[in-house]
Amino acid sequence: MKTAHIDKYYTAMASLADRFDRVARKLRYNAADLKAHEAWKTSVRSKLGDITGLTRMEACDLQPERLETIQLDGYRREKWLIQTEPGVWMPFYTLIPDDLQPGEKRSCMIAAHGHGSAGKFSPAGRTDIPALKEMIENDRYDYGVQFVRRGYIVFCPDARGFGERRESSGQGDEENVFISSTCNHLNVMAIGLGLSLTGMWTWDLMRLIDYIETREDCAQDRIGCCGLSGGGLQTLWLTALDERVNCAVVSGYFYGYKDALLNLYNCSCNYVPHLWENVDMGDIAALIAPRALLIETGDQDPLNGERGLDNVTEQVEIAAGAYRLMEAGGTIRSPCI
Repeated sequence: MKTAHIDKYYTAMASLADRFDRVARKLRYNAADLKAHEAWKTSVRSKLGDITGLTRMEACDLQPERLETIQLDGYRREKWLIQTEPGVWMPFYTLIPDDLQPGEKRSCMIAAHGHGSAGKFSPAGRTDIPALKEMIENDRYDYGVQFVRRGYIVFCPDARGFGERRESSGQGDEENVFISSTCNHLNVMAIGLGLSLTGMWTWDLMRLIDYIETREDCAQDRIGCCGLSGGGLQTLWLTALDERVNCAVVSGYFYGYKDALLNLYNCSCNYVPHLWENVDMGDIAALIAPRALLIETGDQDPLNGERGLDNVTEQVEIAAGAYRLMEAGGTIRSPCI
């Protein structure tokens, strides 16, 4: 053996867990009336915009460009490109049902992807790509296609670090590279500039809504967002911070931060400086009230943490408190309630 055996390790994680208990949730949701709720919402949105770097993002002309159109069974798939920041471009698919009539405005759904999806390709149902076919079919990852088949106009974007937006360290056509991401690299670099990947993802989806609002076939008062895992992260944050989203489906991403992220550790894209000091996930969801919110979670999902569904239901109850206050309890749904 070329190393020395270490009998005892002197670690710091227990100290961080203790610190979490002492300093977490300074801006916790505890509004007793509607006036307090509105004041809390304004304060928390301001804080989240600051710590994510969302307030530092730079607006620009969208310069939308359609790159391709492919006719499929019952809908057509268009590939578009918009500029979300100066020199930062986001490709996305638009799925349009064949029965859309001239002059008609349809409800819209943003289908955000998670990890291991190759970005927009999975929600858009690209089973023609062999590396994705089995996963899409087994995991029902083509939820963008499922929505267009139900009459929605669907937008499937690449988040920064995924698909066609992978940085140079993660580019290539090899299967393991193709489906992976460079989100960790991006978040580490962003934090040094007062930004975060969470903020950048949220900004890009806000710019996508800006584009949706320019389309004559989209009903601006009927915009939804849905996502699995990391797509749930994007959906949660976008809906909490942008009231143009009328309804949201968060799947596989709703739990207390201590159990699921501090104790387990997860992808770097989950981490925002000072986030845990101010809010937990249920507080973020409380910002969505009274708009429609569906929370879906698996009772065997290891990412829920050691306590399993208890770590989920605690956060659901925080959000549900805001819905009850606003007499909108029927617009939040979770198998956990």
